[in-house]
Amino acid sequence: MSKADHMLSIIWMLKQRRRTAGELAEALEISVRSVYRYIDALCVSGVPVISDAGPGGGYSLPENFAEAPLFFDAEEQKALVQAAAFARGTGYPYVKALDRALDKLKRYSNDRQIERMQHHERGIETLHAPNAAMAEHLQELESATASGDTLHMEYRKANEETILSRSIDPYGLVLWKGQWYTIAYCHQRQEIRSFRADRIAGLRRSGARFVRPADFSARDFLLQSLLPAQDTAEDLVSVVIESSEGILNDLCSHWLFGHTLEQREKGWARFLLDESSLFTYVPYFLLPYGKTLHIREPAALKDRLVAVAFEMARHYEN
Repeated sequence: MSKADHMLSIIWMLKQRRRTAGELAEALEISVRSVYRYIDALCVSGVPVISDAGPGGGYSLPENFAEAPLFFDAEEQKALVQAAAFARGTGYPYVKALDRALDKLKRYSNDRQIERMQHHERGIETLHAPNAAMAEHLQELESATASGDTLHMEYRKANEETILSRSIDPYGLVLWKGQWYTIAYCHQRQEIRSFRADRIAGLRRSGARFVRPADFSARDFLLQSLLPAQDTAEDLVSVVIESSEGILNDLCSHWLFGHTLEQREKGWARFLLDESSLFTYVPYFLLPYGKTLHIREPAALKDRLVAVAFEMARHYEN
């Protein structure tokens, strides 16, 4: 018999009743040492083997073990509890269902496995404090996306108190920089748009249905809407920045610089940016880096940084 056959046989025998290592070894015609080795392998694989020492002791399985649909090894258990800890910090709308799933996982685990999961669960925490009131809207948006139900939405635009009514077909939810966005087809504008979930004042089903476009990516749509328009290479300006590898790695991981990277060499990187971003957003992003980086080109960006720095100085002087 193979190792897998022996392990399955041990599970089958322990489901019937408690057995000692000697009884298992005799039944399988293997050594007691091999039984210990297979029991350890089962525990690592997520099987909640209970070990009782002393007279009348031996190995057994929980009474409800037959209801367990899956076995998870130690790495899978760690991934599940840590993913749940991370999800709670994002405002994930199905936290209660996630907690029930983890309760089931722990119910079919032995004390050693539970203790290990608790240690790993404490290993990841988030600083973001999600808006609890938004969870209901996120759940409704996700549900409508899956079922293809059109929604009537009450929406508050940025810096405005006016509530606008919209009829939308939600295509997906995206979490970006701590904010949830729903990407949806807006019937009023007759185009796909992004809406911040925290500005939604109300949602209700309209009774209409829709079909989501095949292979549509809500993430890609949001990213493209954030990136500056780049119709032709002639419209872009070459930006060369010199710095340490750590600073360059930081720049290249940024959503704008990472998607406009043209060339990366040791000590410098070249980006292709549109003029609008170059003289509005980019100077304010680069200014906090101070003297840790040097702009090789264009000179116009260096001039703009000087102007922004003077504007900031005058602001605080006054």
